[in-house]
Amino acid sequence: MTDEKAFVNNALEATIRIGVLLLLATWCFSIVKPFIIPIAWGIIIAVGTYPAYQRLLQRVGGRRVLAATIIAVIGVVILLVPAVMLSGTVIGGAQGLAAGFEQGTLTVPPPPQAVLSWPLVGEKLYALWYQASANLADTLTKLAPQLKAVGSWLLSTAAGAGFAILQFLIAIVIAGVLLANSAASGRATRAIARRLAGEQGEGFARLAEATVRSVARGILGVALIQTLLIALGFVVMDIPGAGLWALLCLILSVIQIGPMLVVIPVVIYVFSTASTIPAVLFLIWSIFTGAIDNVLKPILLGRGVEVPMAVIFVGAIGGFISSGIIGLFVGAVVLVL
Repeated sequence: MTDEKAFVNNALEATIRIGVLLLLATWCFSIVKPFIIPIAWGIIIAVGTYPAYQRLLQRVGGRRVLAATIIAVIGVVILLVPAVMLSGTVIGGAQGLAAGFEQGTLTVPPPPQAVLSWPLVGEKLYALWYQASANLADTLTKLAPQLKAVGSWLLSTAAGAGFAILQFLIAIVIAGVLLANSAASGRATRAIARRLAGEQGEGFARLAEATVRSVARGILGVALIQTLLIALGFVVMDIPGAGLWALLCLILSVIQIGPMLVVIPVVIYVFSTASTIPAVLFLIWSIFTGAIDNVLKPILLGRGVEVPMAVIFVGAIGGFISSGIIGLFVGAVVLVL
């Protein structure tokens, strides 16, 4: 009986201790959870920019902190400048629309007759467009529920975009710290990989590193190049809200849907408002920019990785579907390994 009581007492004490430890671990995870995504992005940014960091390190005489600071500052500029320009475009456009509506100077030109010949949507679009050109206030009143839903979506999207920018700023700072301590970070990563996979661990670590860079070049890099070219066409044709449409093109390019869902309506708008020659030239440019990813992606995706490109692509897209943008990298690395 004495042994049984001692066993029960020890088991009860162990259970309490384990419960307290689990409670503390859960509490700690809830505290650290907001930093998991920025840390993951910081690692991805550090791995992706490491070759550039090495070249810059040679130019600054081996001063690691200076080279990492320059990389971080460049990353912040690349992140903030488009964000400020986009927000300025959206805010300025919204203010102009609101002022024009209040002063009664906001008008919609009547639709061209060619809209009637458009398949499926021509007649309905012509009727709505004509009604807006005749009485914009009445049309907006009828569309109030739809406009309210769109407005709520835009506000929530803007709030989410602001939080994402803050996360990326933190991630860039983390990436700078990792780059400045890249030697120690590399040793720790290789040690963990050897511990997990034995002699093949270092090879797996190099494979994961190469996969991250491949996805950065083949998916994010191609999407950025494609969007910049599309945005250039929007700016040249003086498309209203060009920055917003370019952002939508970037998002669609990253998730592999393609920017044509945005580009095709813009082309239709240009043919409805511009003369024939500029509209045709813009159409040719749009076809070129819409198809350029089919050329760049096979060149850049999978480059430097001893794994079929299809494995990286499936891992990236599957990871995105399950975990968002960061899943592009995590999914590709997991499937490749």
